[in-house]
Amino acid sequence: MRVVIAEDSVILREGMVELLTARGCEVLATADDADGLLAAVAAHSPDVAVVDIRMPPTHTDEGIRAAVRIRADHPEVGVLVFSQHAEPSWAARLLAGEASGIGYLLKERVAATADFIEALRRVAAGGVALDPEIVSRMLNTGSRPLDRLTERERVALDLMAQGHSNRSIAELLVISERAVEKHAASIFAKFDLPPAAADNRRVKAVVAYLQESRT
Repeated sequence: MRVVIAEDSVILREGMVELLTARGCEVLATADDADGLLAAVAAHSPDVAVVDIRMPPTHTDEGIRAAVRIRADHPEVGVLVFSQHAEPSWAARLLAGEASGIGYLLKERVAATADFIEALRRVAAGGVALDPEIVSRMLNTGSRPLDRLTERERVALDLMAQGHSNRSIAELLVISERAVEKHAASIFAKFDLPPAAADNRRVKAVVAYLQESRT
């Protein structure tokens, strides 16, 4: 897995380089600001970019704006936002449009290196990895489509957004895979998502409630 890292903290940046290299990843380049990130992605075409949100010069949303730019200019490159800030509106901006190969994890909530690597690989492969805290905030916005979901459907959608498969959801909820499929079908119907490839509909379901939260 080929990676570019954007992080303005030298300690965190070098730490991620060591961590990823030790786990068999190839770190192609690092950057400490958004311009450096964009240049590195254009030059190296990585499988995935790890992006902090608040970087120089203003330390506001440079990382998100750069991530959105990468998604537009290099849709084949996965983007994993890795931040200490839990901002659902930023997740919504990132997931707007084609929502594949996207992740948003909170630094303080990544309890194990293996979890971070798993999320990174999922995003690099075109999947979605959202921190449960981000998902929880989106599910509690009170937007109308979400109000139509049952409590169990909300939990299932939460787990979908985190990247769990039907089998994994079934194990976590102690129900059958068939029951998970029924929950998923109900979620798709309530979000008015037409029949399509299963993975695509799962991503669109996540995007739907993120987009609704901005209205």
